[in-house]
Amino acid sequence: MTEPATSDQHERGSFASRRVFILAAIGSAVGLGNIWRFPYVAYENGGGAFVIPYLVALLTAGLPFLLMDYGIGHRYRGSAPLSFRRMHRGGEVLGWWQVGICAVIAVYYAVIIAWAVRYTFFSFDHSWGEDPNGFFFGDFLQVAEQPSVGLDFVPGVLWPLLLVWIAVLVIMVAGVQRGIGAVAVVFIPVLVVAFAALVVRALFLPGAAEGLDALFTPDWGALGDTAVWAAAFGQIFFSLSVGFGIMITYASYVGRRTDMTGSGLVVGFSNSAFELLAGIGVFAALGFLAQANGVAVNEVASDGLGLAFVAFPTIISEAPAGALIGVLFFGCLVLAGLTSLVSVIEVVISAVRDKLALTRVAASLVVGIPTATVSVVFFATTTGVPILDTADHFINRFGILLVAVCSMVAVSWWFRDLHTIRAHLNEFGSFPLGTWWSALVAVLAPIVLTYVLVQELVDALDEPYGGYPDWLLNWFGWGAAIGVVLVAAVISALPWSRRTSLEIPEEVHR
Repeated sequence: MTEPATSDQHERGSFASRRVFILAAIGSAVGLGNIWRFPYVAYENGGGAFVIPYLVALLTAGLPFLLMDYGIGHRYRGSAPLSFRRMHRGGEVLGWWQVGICAVIAVYYAVIIAWAVRYTFFSFDHSWGEDPNGFFFGDFLQVAEQPSVGLDFVPGVLWPLLLVWIAVLVIMVAGVQRGIGAVAVVFIPVLVVAFAALVVRALFLPGAAEGLDALFTPDWGALGDTAVWAAAFGQIFFSLSVGFGIMITYASYVGRRTDMTGSGLVVGFSNSAFELLAGIGVFAALGFLAQANGVAVNEVASDGLGLAFVAFPTIISEAPAGALIGVLFFGCLVLAGLTSLVSVIEVVISAVRDKLALTRVAASLVVGIPTATVSVVFFATTTGVPILDTADHFINRFGILLVAVCSMVAVSWWFRDLHTIRAHLNEFGSFPLGTWWSALVAVLAPIVLTYVLVQELVDALDEPYGGYPDWLLNWFGWGAAIGVVLVAAVISALPWSRRTSLEIPEEVHR
């Protein structure tokens, strides 16, 4: 049963029901990383044995932090900056830090969706020919020989990117329920059915069993490697959409009496189930590719752009009914990407709305048009790929993980609000949280993630990422990660609109 919306909910917008909220949250969590990152991470870190540290990470860090995000948004009823500000005067900067991370992600995430749109149609006639790698980086993206920044636009990327941004702006202007909620209700079931069909088709390819053996054969010795455990905790945070304001924002759009702990369990386990499904589908297809070319699976296994736009086109060209596999695979990338992009950009729009007291339409345009412009200028050009690769690597590792650690420590030890959040979640939650939950959020998760961060920092200082020149890493890598913190501090110092109440909404006290 859906409870009546309060005046605050009506003004900000709200999801029509708990079901819509759960679908929207799953849509945010299930993104490109589930499809092209998890299978390879699992393969590289012990195969079947990786499931153990992965589940431990999910239960001891991923879900506890997800529930903390839910508790913050649901209790304080605002965007990430406003929710943190209502919690503690010094907390606003954490919210704007998360908003900045989302803004950076949005400008490059959209272009990958645009590539997937084109490749959905390329799948019909195998436009990449005999050399998918050369086609992707050469004919399609026309990547410049040396990393640089330029305005040499690639029409084949520019037009689909503009279409992606137009679609996103229409969704955002439509609002929380009619835009974000409606997209989730339609796209998530379609995504699950389409990907399940892809997995079934992949399982019947010759060599599929060899691919699954490569993925799931357990290397029990890997369990003694701290790097494997670090990889598991890192993967959980990358895939659950925690630590950068999305779940805080979405939780602020649901009714006061909503079961948030039960919802969190559904979202967390659904995300992990999709990752395992992705692993099965991807490695079944890679097993076929390995057998068809007479090589071992480890010679064709990859993640990221190499998997999606090089390995899979090769599979599509050689597999029976390859066009169907291509349409399903790239169609799933488009659907998963769009639901995630919508959630990322909503974090920014919601924050701007709260800070400046703007209407939904005004905030969507104020945020959407500049973001789309930056996206087109930097990533629809021949020089966009190295910039995208660098920004994605650094903002994920030294943005999301770092702000997650800082948030947990601040909420637990500086604001001392963890007990209040736990009590709020337990009031209507179907899964009770005890002191064990507080210990996981306040102690265990920050320690493990700090270890992951230190390892990442050591690796980054040891060897320049991707072999890129220092100026590129300094501007678009370290510069992006540090810049969002500085911008967050500046925006936090600016006054709020007089029409924005910094007090906790009255319905929370009822």
